[in-house]
Amino acid sequence: MNTSFFLAAQAQGQSGGGFQFIIMMVAIFGIMWFFMIRPQQKKQKEIREFQNKLQEGTKVVTGGGIYGTVKHIDINNGKVTVEIARGVDIVVDKAYVFADTNELQAMQPAK
Repeated sequence: MNTSFFLAAQAQGQSGGGFQFIIMMVAIFGIMWFFMIRPQQKKQKEIREFQNKLQEGTKVVTGGGIYGTVKHIDINNGKVTVEIARGVDIVVDKAYVFADTNELQAMQPAK
């Protein structure tokens, strides 16, 4: 009689555990989204906005880590001509042109 009582009590305890597990998984996903996915989406949005506002003369960094200055923008083909040295131009896809972080830091006021 004792063993059947313990089995019944154990079965009742496990039935409520599934609901708690689901709530915990939803909470973990919510925390991950808030601290990891959301900031990454905001950063990608800022990069796209910079690429859409790109102008000639802007100092940039390519996806390959090459620093240069935008010389020409071909909107139809989505290509950007970047001058990396005097008389040396390269053509880069617009999606691989990012803001020059050194220029951004220089533009910010000192704290």
